[in-house]
Amino acid sequence: MDKFLWSFHWDCGRSGDLEGLFVATEAEVSELAGKSAWFGEVLGKHSEVYGTLKEEYFSKVDLDVETVLKVAAVLGRTWSGFDPRYYISEE
Repeated sequence: MDKFLWSFHWDCGRSGDLEGLFVATEAEVSELAGKSAWFGEVLGKHSEVYGTLKEEYFSKVDLDVETVLKVAAVLGRTWSGFDPRYYISEE
């Protein structure tokens, strides 16, 4: 399965935004939609960012697979910001 670079963006209103770049397969990202995530107080004290992940929060970055794999070998699967896979709530 090919891995791609994904952009994650969650608008949290006036509190701010959560953003990230991470490497994953299309299947891994599609499985995230509908899952509950808890990010904690990432936007400041008492912010308690949590909710259900939606498909619209993810977009595939137009970068060829070879480049993604080469950079992922150096940076790992999370390139910057938040990788929502680390914040899935166990229910």
